Amino acid sequence: MTTALLSTADELHARVRRGRRAVVMTMGALHEGHATLVRAARELAGPDGEVVVTVFVNPLQFGAGEDLDRYPRTLEADLKIAEQSGADVVFAPSVDEVYPGGQPQVRVTAGPMGERLEGASRPGHFDGVLTVVAKLLHLTRPDVALFGQKDAQQLAVIRRMVRDLNFGIEIVGVPTVREPDGLALSSRNRYLSPSERHTALALSQALFAGADRHAAQEALRARAREVPSTRARAEALSAIGESRAAADAHAVAKAAPGGPAAVRAAARLVLDEAARLDPPLELDYLALVDPSDFTEIGGDFTGEAVLAVAARVGTTRLIDNIPLTFGTFGAAS
Repeated sequence: MTTALLSTADELHARVRRGRRAVVMTMGALHEGHATLVRAARELAGPDGEVVVTVFVNPLQFGAGEDLDRYPRTLEADLKIAEQSGADVVFAPSVDEVYPGGQPQVRVTAGPMGERLEGASRPGHFDGVLTVVAKLLHLTRPDVALFGQKDAQQLAVIRRMVRDLNFGIEIVGVPTVREPDGLALSSRNRYLSPSERHTALALSQALFAGADRHAAQEALRARAREVPSTRARAEALSAIGESRAAADAHAVAKAAPGGPAAVRAAARLVLDEAARLDPPLELDYLALVDPSDFTEIGGDFTGEAVLAVAARVGTTRLIDNIPLTFGTFGAAS
């Protein structure tokens, strides 16, 4: 299959559509994470459907002093990766095609969720993201659009926009793809020197440390549920050496309100150590949030949560996150 390279919406709209159209939006510099999204899109679209990969470096989502000018542009390589992954079309419009007449006066606002975490660090970023996503959804007219879960807050605000504004498009999140050493794949990883990349591993290591602590706590809570705390039961267990384990499990379960705090602390310990490396990791934020609104969760929280981190290593800013489930006596999801 040969992937078509198109640059205008008219060319895209002229294509005959027979099945579902699935869209993967990128800013180019494609890597295995993007390829995973394209393969997932191919599966959702089916053999009779169409997969469109957009390549557009959106100026609206870059703030003052950010890396718009140096953001990698590798269209020829992107086309090859898209084709190998099963894309039918690469849609690579110009800035004038997306924003005729200059930057738009009317934009989509992300609301309160867009002002937290990434939004607080990069004011206006999510307004720029939502504006271009809305534009590209209109230009590509998909049935389903896929986004990576590495950008968890971006995925959340896009889902909220599509729901609040009745876009009638299915939004699918695809799990984060990582290097063998745990570093989340990102187009910005190519900016890292070998020593900076070593320091950057602390982001994923911190998340895994938090997830491990969470899993241990949840396992102990499950143990506490399974083992009654009555004297008779404890005496019976003592005969086979389990009373101490039961007592420990109940002690941890009794301290359950500290669960989220302990997860944050385990992750923070790794990040604090990385701050003393050469080069150091400069932490932007570490947060354990409710993915519905990206507010910090409390000690009695139950349900899905996201442990998220952002930091700078040298001149490169990186983000990462991992999903966790609280209160169901399970490990990290």
